[in-house]
Amino acid sequence: MLVGTRAYAALGAIAAISLASGLEAASPAKLSGAIAGEVRSATGVAQMGATVFLFNRYDQLVRKVLSNENGGFGFDFLTPDLYSIRVQLASFVPAERKNISVQAGGQSFLTIQLASLFSSIELVYSGPGRGTLMTDEWRWTLKGSLATRPVLRVLPGPDASGSKVHAGAPAFADTQGLVRVGAADGISLAAGGGAQDLGTAFALATSLFGVNRMKVSGNVGYAAGSALPTAGFRTTYSREAGGMVSPEVTLTMRQVALPLRAGLGALTGGSAPALRTMSISTYDRLQLTERFTVEYGASLESISFLNRLNYLSPFGRLTYDLGRIGSIQAAFSSGVAPADLIAQSRASETELQQDLSALATLPRLSIRDGHARVQRTENFELGFQRVAGSRTYRAAVFHEAVKNAAAVMNGGEGLVAAEDLLPDIASRASIFNLGNYDRLGYMAAVDQRFGDRVQVGIAAGYAGALRTTGEQLEAADADQLRSLLRKTNRPWVSARASAVVPGTGTRLNASYGWSDFRVLMPVHQPLTQTHRYEELGWNMAVRQPLPNFRGLPGRLEAVAEARNLLGQGYLPVSSSGGRKAEITQNPRMLRGSLSLIF
Repeated sequence: MLVGTRAYAALGAIAAISLASGLEAASPAKLSGAIAGEVRSATGVAQMGATVFLFNRYDQLVRKVLSNENGGFGFDFLTPDLYSIRVQLASFVPAERKNISVQAGGQSFLTIQLASLFSSIELVYSGPGRGTLMTDEWRWTLKGSLATRPVLRVLPGPDASGSKVHAGAPAFADTQGLVRVGAADGISLAAGGGAQDLGTAFALATSLFGVNRMKVSGNVGYAAGSALPTAGFRTTYSREAGGMVSPEVTLTMRQVALPLRAGLGALTGGSAPALRTMSISTYDRLQLTERFTVEYGASLESISFLNRLNYLSPFGRLTYDLGRIGSIQAAFSSGVAPADLIAQSRASETELQQDLSALATLPRLSIRDGHARVQRTENFELGFQRVAGSRTYRAAVFHEAVKNAAAVMNGGEGLVAAEDLLPDIASRASIFNLGNYDRLGYMAAVDQRFGDRVQVGIAAGYAGALRTTGEQLEAADADQLRSLLRKTNRPWVSARASAVVPGTGTRLNASYGWSDFRVLMPVHQPLTQTHRYEELGWNMAVRQPLPNFRGLPGRLEAVAEARNLLGQGYLPVSSSGGRKAEITQNPRMLRGSLSLIF
């Protein structure tokens, strides 16, 4: 009898401990909410492979998933707050919905209808979810007989999907592609805008056996007067298994053919020069807590031009969510621009467009003392963002130290020695090494949305710039020209607007930035902001969906872009012999492209 009493006591203790652990496990579900939904076409067909982006109230990307074969998707364990959803799929107009309320223990269900002209997201209900206090398994346990009560709960075993391929999983799934034919006027190796279209570009993203994500992109073209092709290829790999995502690993190779001119020919022995680069980079994101996110990575780049250069460029960004107050970010980069980190900030671009932009971001190269030099920047930035309804407030402060700064020089022949000028890719301009400088800058911006189709914004700031002493060059000496440059500080103001035309789907973007155009305002690459707010001059971009031809997969889109259309922000320099030149990091540029997205 005593043995039986001890047995029942032991069973009671085990049940109490298991029940307490079960209640503890249920607490996160009780204190969190979820968003789920399904993606369908206008005819009601489920859409598999649609990319669903989840943003918090500060328009920061929280998670990203793909819809399954039934068009379903879901986000679990969300902190009660307001969220936004954006859905993208090739051949359809993106859909977006803001201010989706998530309550503790509740689930918001969305029905998403994608169409060629008008896509929509409807909130069906927002009610109790599955995060109840007592689950059905526990009800069964407590109602069961005494003989079966020791079997309190059956927990799932470890997920073996991370160690082997899913049985029956297709080799390729969720495949998306893009082919773009483009042309540009005045492609520059020193343009502060970064990405340059080299010619014909393509990008492909697919899932291998359900757990591997592979992206391949390329860009191929020919520069005028060169027999060598200008090309670049980029491959990115990541793996998701058992709920864990591995770091993204990217391999990038580029070859850029430069026109042969007198000064460069003297350094290369009269042979046609080619710039070749190869880099491997990694990017990872960790969600340490519900409010604290860490992004980090590095790139190792090898550059072959006149001599061989090897650089390691680490980067990182910390984000802390302050709730209703907003969010703050602290970021740094050392070396070349962190293309992988910058791509994560371009939420308005698709995954394939982000990959092409990163591929076309060329190293900013120049020549000094007969050797190739690469612009390297130590950038520290602190940013703040707050979303209040349809209005977004942003502020940032940065400090950057630049070595071997590269700038575009028009009319530099005869002003400095030809051996100190690097020919640009497809223009008569040259690249000049400005030397080293450091500067401090800060900005504040306000963006206002009017519905889902119109957005306007205004920004202002104060940053370091470069000016000349007003003296003239006495000889064709690059070092003397660099000695005439002085650092100064100047205010700047910019305004931007974007709109989507109903019916035609035309996307219009325009901006104008003003400052003292008699100085050179270097272009700062932001690490905590989504736009280069201080970009000067008049800039425009138009994206126009085109009617599809019969039998042609996907959709067509034409893009026209103009940067610094009025040619403002050029720093003039002159010599005592009457020769004149202009230096800028934001040259005027016109380019257009035709894209097939499938």
